[in-house]
Amino acid sequence: MPRTIALIGSNSIVAQETAKLLSARGDQLITASRHAENAPTTAINNFSTHQHFDALAPTALQWPEKLDGLVYFPGSITLKPFHRLTMDDFMRDLQINLLGAIQVLQSATNALKAADHASVVLFSTIAVDQGMPFHASIAAAKSALEGLGKSLAAEWAPRIRVNLIAPSLTDTTMAQGLLQDESRRSAAAKRHPLQIVGNANHSAALVDFLLSDSSTFMTGQILRPDGGLSSVKLFS
Repeated sequence: MPRTIALIGSNSIVAQETAKLLSARGDQLITASRHAENAPTTAINNFSTHQHFDALAPTALQWPEKLDGLVYFPGSITLKPFHRLTMDDFMRDLQINLLGAIQVLQSATNALKAADHASVVLFSTIAVDQGMPFHASIAAAKSALEGLGKSLAAEWAPRIRVNLIAPSLTDTTMAQGLLQDESRRSAAAKRHPLQIVGNANHSAALVDFLLSDSSTFMTGQILRPDGGLSSVKLFS
């Protein structure tokens, strides 16, 4: 029986790769983003499978009676020295990464609880586990998101599982400024024990896993597709 999965922030590269994997499984997808590019055109339970959503100015989303999974993709990269970060920077990162997720999850709670075993996936960052310069704002927001995810994993057990993915630098639109030429890409790769930069497929495969029955014994976990950066130290 096909599952119904919601992809919030569905225009991101990772979300699009995830959609391909889920569609291949026969899942029905509900997408929400600021723009409707690449959105499905069918309908589920008499409402459009694509809805407008802007994490900076979230509006109410409509849900089917039952929702088997939900993935919140919106994120930001605000890299500045601490003394240059403004309160607007901090509030923007909190709104996109934490408060937007809270609004979506609160509105979807009843639909998730109506499923036999629902799964929620949130996105954090390696900068929470590893102290990194110039990451104060985004690390603060994602730290709060990790706390939210673990709390909900406890509160919603056993019916709803909640897990997080905390990648290192990934080759996506958001990271283009950090990977814009070969020298920067090479330097970024060399910072990782595996000597590569992550790509969207790495994270999408983990989303697919966390939504699947193969991960039914996992909740409150943080998976780290980070090339070994958070756990392996190479001698130089």
